[in-house]
Amino acid sequence: MLLLILAYLGGVLTIVSPCILPVLPFVFARTGQSFVRSGLPLLAGMALTFALVATLAAVGGNWVVSLNQYGRVLALAFIALFGLTLLLPGLAQRLTRPLVAAGNRLSEAAGHDARPRPWASLLIGVATGLLWAPCAGPILGLLLTGAALQGANIGTTLLLLAYAAGAATSLAVALLLGGKVFTAMKRSLGAGEWLRRGLGAAMLAGVAAIALGLDTGLLTRLSIASTSSLEQALVDRLTPAPNGNAMMAQNLPETDAGPAMMASGAMMMAAQDSLPVEGNLPSLAGAVQWLNTPPLTNEALKGKVVLVDFWTYSCINCLRSLPYVKAWAEKYRDQGLVVIGVHAPEFAFERDVKNVQKAMRDLGISYPVAIDNDYQIWRAFNNRYWPAHYFADAQGRVRYHHFGEGDYAHSEQVIQQLLREAGAQHVATDTAVVQAQGVQQAAEMDEVRSPETYLGHDRAQNFASAGGLQPERDAHYRAAEHLDLNQWSLNGQWRVGAEQATLSQPGGSISYRFQARDLHLVLGPGTDGKAVRFRVLIDGKAPGDAHGTDTDNAGNGRVTEQRLYQLIRQPAGIEAHTFTIEFLDPGVSAYAFTFG
Repeated sequence: MLLLILAYLGGVLTIVSPCILPVLPFVFARTGQSFVRSGLPLLAGMALTFALVATLAAVGGNWVVSLNQYGRVLALAFIALFGLTLLLPGLAQRLTRPLVAAGNRLSEAAGHDARPRPWASLLIGVATGLLWAPCAGPILGLLLTGAALQGANIGTTLLLLAYAAGAATSLAVALLLGGKVFTAMKRSLGAGEWLRRGLGAAMLAGVAAIALGLDTGLLTRLSIASTSSLEQALVDRLTPAPNGNAMMAQNLPETDAGPAMMASGAMMMAAQDSLPVEGNLPSLAGAVQWLNTPPLTNEALKGKVVLVDFWTYSCINCLRSLPYVKAWAEKYRDQGLVVIGVHAPEFAFERDVKNVQKAMRDLGISYPVAIDNDYQIWRAFNNRYWPAHYFADAQGRVRYHHFGEGDYAHSEQVIQQLLREAGAQHVATDTAVVQAQGVQQAAEMDEVRSPETYLGHDRAQNFASAGGLQPERDAHYRAAEHLDLNQWSLNGQWRVGAEQATLSQPGGSISYRFQARDLHLVLGPGTDGKAVRFRVLIDGKAPGDAHGTDTDNAGNGRVTEQRLYQLIRQPAGIEAHTFTIEFLDPGVSAYAFTFG
């Protein structure tokens, strides 16, 4: 219920976002008519179509995208014809006879008929719903990302309907108020005709804005600035924050508490004295491939204690918990523990099984790993976190779970208890001693003041270069003259996609004002696979002793594969610094900063 309320309120806020401007003329063309017979059917068609298309787009394949593109073209043509009949009624007389009738019907539906047809308004609403591109702020981002991971279901559609209903509510209020203004202005001689033509011109302007991509480009960037703080305030008010350092699958900004991304509903369970039955171990049948083992089934795992670890290889939280998971797999394997890694990708390059296999070799993972590229196992567990650990007993029942880093001693005690229940003899009572190094070393969370920060336009926050991000096009950026804590900027020729920023020409750089012991950046080489040379600076100087495992004292390094790179590890005296990475070769892609 809280998520439905959050979705509805997020939709209501759409009315104050600039990216709603291109579709407003389509709505206000119904001004001055019966709200029940004209405005209400339009808004209903708009909301229902948006919810349907958004649901399919979030979970569908390429055919959905292609179908929606054709639908948008037809909708643009329909709305353009509608606008022309408002602007130039005489045009219909010069068209062929079938179009004369169609033009007259459209013109009547637009305002010449004292009894507007609800079905005509509904049709215009359907077309508007195909063209509507709401601003992807924190709330809609949460809904769409959740839809992609949870699949098509009634819950997904209800949340999107709630969002669309919120937008329709605010538009309905504006339409009712506009109707009163329209009626008052029509009392002046000739005002009605000029208003009708003005609405026609505004509709054509809206068609042009959508056709040129302004609704998803400039206007979306403006609207993120104007509404995301309001939306985030709603998220913070209505959704609890989980404990632990866990990266969430929802598209929400982080808080000052550390790299734990916030989302709805999930709560930590602390089983201190007993291990209640949480349910049966969900199916593992959804894996697209198994590594280090033939496919495992729930039936084959009966009699074994099972630890399921959801991870992805560029997630810093997963990497820091991995030494403990590996230690448990080695220590308790002969006593009946089976550790299963479920690799559920966050970025597109993590879907490449060869990338996962190389990461497993580099990380020394020898236990079974299920490749969950379709999120089938993720959905079966109703999971939300990387990393997430689920502990099942020998009877196939989940008895405990833990989200994020930390609490390793208690997790190991759970394993020991479940092994004893299964009849294992001489189960150890001590806990594994882990000496993690490099990126896997535990974070100093008391010193971290910087959150995980994405560089793709879908989830970018705190970008400081003048002019803002320019999605999906080559653009020249200039480094910001001043960065506040957790702000970042680009310099040089970059193309910013949904997930990453890609350097088009050599000599580009990224700057970030951070405070943490460690700074990591997820990077990948160009499409040709050639290594990209880079140099790292702190406050304009070589890092020296503060260099990370992937740089030397002078700050030099190379991007050779798609993974997380540790660029800074400060030895002592953690303070705020300005980090800059300069790339000497083109083609590099930068995905996300993480800290520890």
